[in-house]
Amino acid sequence: MKVVIKDDFIKLGQAMKLAGFSESGSEAKEDIENGCVAVNGEIETRRGRKLRDGDVFSYGGEEAVIVSLAE
Repeated sequence: MKVVIKDDFIKLGQAMKLAGFSESGSEAKEDIENGCVAVNGEIETRRGRKLRDGDVFSYGGEEAVIVSLAE
């Protein structure tokens, strides 16, 4: 799955919602803080982690890659 963004980066919590991995910011926060989310293959517990073009995050066996349209 691709998450297309218009800026240089997106925060992990926002990306979780865009990918449909979380229904709300509070749900995303809980999942991230509980160590259920990986970024580029490593567990990430900071929902403010900035994801940039090419970063891959995963949750519940699903993966999404960030694609930035920023120039």
